[in-house]
Amino acid sequence: MLQQILDDYRSVSLEQMGKVKLLNRVDTKFVTTVDGLVELLRMAAGSYFIQEIEGKKLMPYTTLYYDTERREMFMRHHSGFKTRQKIRVRRYESSGVGFLEVKRKNNKGRTDKKRIQIPEYTPDLDNYREFLTAKSWYGNHHLTPALSNAFRRITLVNNAMTERLTIDLDLKFHNEVTGIDRDMGPLVVVEVKRDGLTHSPILEILKTLRIKQSGFSKYCIGMALTDCSLKQNRFKERLRYVERLIKKSNNNQIIKS
Repeated sequence: MLQQILDDYRSVSLEQMGKVKLLNRVDTKFVTTVDGLVELLRMAAGSYFIQEIEGKKLMPYTTLYYDTERREMFMRHHSGFKTRQKIRVRRYESSGVGFLEVKRKNNKGRTDKKRIQIPEYTPDLDNYREFLTAKSWYGNHHLTPALSNAFRRITLVNNAMTERLTIDLDLKFHNEVTGIDRDMGPLVVVEVKRDGLTHSPILEILKTLRIKQSGFSKYCIGMALTDCSLKQNRFKERLRYVERLIKKSNNNQIIKS
């Protein structure tokens, strides 16, 4: 069913999508399930294009997050600091292209991303110390792999080419230290990326479907789910909400079958 809906969308190429980079942007996240996503995509079809690469509209991604030994990036987010950073390697599995990225959020809620292309998935960060020192607070820290994830992504852009929408599904986590895995099943993470307060058709659709805004850091949620030694108080309500969504979706599937 999902693929049939995606096939009805008008396509844009990677080159065309590149004009809507929005590296300095406002991000708004929503969490739903595959059932909610199907309705969302049906309602949004006339207002958005879909990115298509070599005939594919669902693209596989993998990410490897780094942190300090004291998990300072996780703890800064958990402590509620509005200004924070994440260091990660993002790999586009369909092309094999990877980037070392520093993702920064300021106290006004804007996200800025700096990145360089790299050839390997698990790099020796000492080889990129100059980049990290220039772009990150943690450039001189000892950084080690903390969490990896894998997911498939749908990327939409509105008709005016002023807003990008990423939809991540089939999300899986692997903790690089504890070895614990977590499959998020039917969970879907929707992220609206805009340069300022431009008009957003998808926000109206999300409101109609009663899909509420919900912060969802893949790094922090993944770490909280796979390492019980970490502080989790700030994320407990969000974790419970996610678990309820998954349980409700699984129960609905049992009833349908």
